[in-house]
Amino acid sequence: MEETRSFGYLCPKCGKPVIAQRTRFALTAAAARIECECEKSDLRVETDGYRFRLWVPCGLCGKTHQAECSSEALLEGRGIGLACPETKQLCCYVGQEQQVMQQMEELAIRAEKEKSEDPESFTDNIIMYEVLSELKDIAARGGVSCSCGSREYSIRVNRDAVDLICSQCGGKLRLPAATDEDLDRLCCQMTLQIHSK
Repeated sequence: MEETRSFGYLCPKCGKPVIAQRTRFALTAAAARIECECEKSDLRVETDGYRFRLWVPCGLCGKTHQAECSSEALLEGRGIGLACPETKQLCCYVGQEQQVMQQMEELAIRAEKEKSEDPESFTDNIIMYEVLSELKDIAARGGVSCSCGSREYSIRVNRDAVDLICSQCGGKLRLPAATDEDLDRLCCQMTLQIHSK
């Protein structure tokens, strides 16, 4: 039976691992295309007989990366991993089937973990911390009120802003908390007024 090489990548569109085999002969004879079953991404492989050029859809950053490697690297040994230039993590693996399956499993878990962590992180953690600290100081001196007359409010922290919500009328004041300018703007204010509904 002819020797095959496995290719694996994570589809940036549907998020599923894509694994396919090609014979060594087929890879050296003509360009190869490995498409995800969702039909929205495909990995392409071309060779000039000495080197292979790959176009890899990246499930980590969403872009398509181009990579070059020698024929030996692609066709021999356990396998090679190709890294996403933005995240510096493996986004594609070529090699023995078992190796590729294992790498794709790990990649799918890593991508899922990063996706689930994303909403919890802030655009800029330091700016968010400083904004909340400044807000605490303004509140401590009784500087937060609503135009309806209430001084009772709750705080909702988002990825790039903080919302002050009046407990009485439900009015809302959004304070951006992503840049130095957002922080400077808040530091200039002695009081904050929520606009009633």
